[in-house]
Amino acid sequence: MSPITSYRRLLALAGPGYVVVAFLGRLPLAMSQLGTLLLVSDATGRYTAGGLAAGALAVANAVGAPLAGTVADRIGQRPVVLAQSLAAGLALAALVGAVQADASTPTMVVAAAVAGFTMPQVGPLARVRWRPITHRTGSAQPRLVDAAFSYEGAADEASFVLGPALVGLGAVALSPSGALLAAAGLLVVFGSWFALHPTARLTHAVRASAAAHGESFVTAAFLTLCLAQLLIGVIFGATQTGTTALATAAGTPGMAGLVHALLGVGSVLAGLATAALPQRFGYDRRILVFAVGLVVLSSPLLLAGSLTALVPVVLLLGLAVAPYMISVFAAAERQVPPTRVGAAMTLLAGATGIGYAVGSGLAGRLADLGGHRPAFAVTVAAAALAVVLAAVRLRVRRGPDAAAVTTPGAPAATSRG
Repeated sequence: MSPITSYRRLLALAGPGYVVVAFLGRLPLAMSQLGTLLLVSDATGRYTAGGLAAGALAVANAVGAPLAGTVADRIGQRPVVLAQSLAAGLALAALVGAVQADASTPTMVVAAAVAGFTMPQVGPLARVRWRPITHRTGSAQPRLVDAAFSYEGAADEASFVLGPALVGLGAVALSPSGALLAAAGLLVVFGSWFALHPTARLTHAVRASAAAHGESFVTAAFLTLCLAQLLIGVIFGATQTGTTALATAAGTPGMAGLVHALLGVGSVLAGLATAALPQRFGYDRRILVFAVGLVVLSSPLLLAGSLTALVPVVLLLGLAVAPYMISVFAAAERQVPPTRVGAAMTLLAGATGIGYAVGSGLAGRLADLGGHRPAFAVTVAAAALAVVLAAVRLRVRRGPDAAAVTTPGAPAATSRG
């Protein structure tokens, strides 16, 4: 089955409306961090305050996401995502209100943290729905789920390109407050729509019909996948910080966001193409191969001395990012019990957010000391660690799962840890 055929069949199974709603529902998360940074920085005149608020939102989301995913596994996605969408929309509006009321910086930081904690992880939860959506497709299901994860990886990357761009346009056309209120509106409308979509019932049906309850999924093998996602988060944070440092040194700090967005452009294209990979090319091997790709494609960052030279490097680096992430998420979906997939997907997303905070913080300190090259060195080092981690994981997990894409519950020759 070709990738185009797979995507067409997925579209027919879920319906075009679901795909649109699920994409628009994940935009507010991509918009909120930059929107908070701009809003608080503009109001206080201090980037430190804006950074604290944006960081609080990101870390709180990383903490709250797996908790919400666990609850969704138990009672279904519909009530959890609906409550989150409404609560987070109100929290973003409250943050705007606090800023306009000249509230103290701690108050704004707390408001941002509440918004982050309640923000739904639509992308990871959308991944959970594809297996029950495709459950009647017989022998074609593994290939369709593989294509669905390729699409979801590309959609996530596209949202993190489009989201900040919308914030920038909104801040210029309206104001930073208007941009964040637009994100709140999108969340209330499309987050709630995603929650109420009929596909949400399918995930709860899986929980109700599963034979096993209360299964543990936090094994050593799963923790390696969390670490893999943390490292890709470090790569995101360090690359963005290095790009900002180079753009600022060149006297054009506003170009940093546009250049960094190219990482997502390359990633979207590669993510969609991942569906063409053969099933015999197993996820663990994919993770190793694309981790090597991250090292190879990130190393030229150390040589870039201008934004012009940086543009093709960032664009090419994106070609390894989405396939790596797609392979990690897909490996986790196949590895964990079907009743815990929501918790697993959101935990991986949370690990990415923590990694972003670590990468941007470490690279920022190094950039203050030595400019963009030390910051980009963090990117390369994280990619190298990803190779080591993937090699160790593959060595430990030799067997059918490492050799080929298998169906959930298939026996493996090695322990899950």
